[in-house]
Amino acid sequence: MEGQSPVVPAPRIKESVSRLKENIERTIRGKPKVVDRILYCLLASGHVLIEDLPGLGKTTLAYCLARSTDCEFSRIQFTSDMLPSDIIGVSIYDERTKEFVFKAGPIFANVVLADEINRTTPKTQSSLLEVMDRARVSVDGQTHAVGQPFMVIATQNPVDYEGTFPLPDSQMDRFLMRISVGYPEHEDEVEILRSGELRYDELAANAVVSKEEIIEMQQHARAVYVEQSILEYIVQLVQATRTESEFRSGVSPRGAIALRMAAQACALAHGRAFVVPEDVETLIMPVLAHRITLRRQLSDPVEGRRMVETCLKAIVEKIPLPV
Repeated sequence: MEGQSPVVPAPRIKESVSRLKENIERTIRGKPKVVDRILYCLLASGHVLIEDLPGLGKTTLAYCLARSTDCEFSRIQFTSDMLPSDIIGVSIYDERTKEFVFKAGPIFANVVLADEINRTTPKTQSSLLEVMDRARVSVDGQTHAVGQPFMVIATQNPVDYEGTFPLPDSQMDRFLMRISVGYPEHEDEVEILRSGELRYDELAANAVVSKEEIIEMQQHARAVYVEQSILEYIVQLVQATRTESEFRSGVSPRGAIALRMAAQACALAHGRAFVVPEDVETLIMPVLAHRITLRRQLSDPVEGRRMVETCLKAIVEKIPLPV
């Protein structure tokens, strides 16, 4: 990004993002930060891992995003007996044409909900690596693009780890952010009860932006200007994670790029053509924490996550924000 001139985004982009956020918040009540971060991931062409308890609206959030953007939605319920072909598809021999025909799997959608992703085997988990990185799958020597926009929203339970397979570092690194939804506030939960019990696919969510607009926003996000001092700040952060004594492994260059991309998306959502230090600061935890592993193996995964965040917070406090 060095030497790049600021690019002024289209004036309607901020309005479109605001309209999209308002539409989702009609259903996902009292969670503005969660909705913001989902939208940042969308603008940055990234994927998100939602780690939280069941019943907090993770599926509803993914569905509302897809409906609000006029995108095709697909839900994949991961289980221990699932095979890679159940996700990406398979080539089937056609007796009529005497040729193999590719039958696309449920990964071929714009917004894909990978529900309870840690309940499937590492072999099946690894089938997502290529598609999350390159938006394509390879089957029998043939490459198939999944289309644009493309976003994976994966969920996993942070407490019940019986019968689960923890995601490997390579898989965690594919997610732009890891976030939590959390319990609703009292007033919001009352409003949820008042609105009645609806299944997520029965919600009346209308499209407020088109797929073409989302692709255009993503192109603008990649062009948002990042000043040299902010790039230096990001590098200082990730390099500090690599020398922290409590960490077995720090943040990779992919993580540094992810933080820059997330900050660009945040700036664009706020109607700016340039990144400010606060864009980076507010996204450090959701973008970097899940890319770090501890040197000590703790029996409680939740406690391990807290320890990573505590150490990362200490690193952030030592490195001054660029002026």
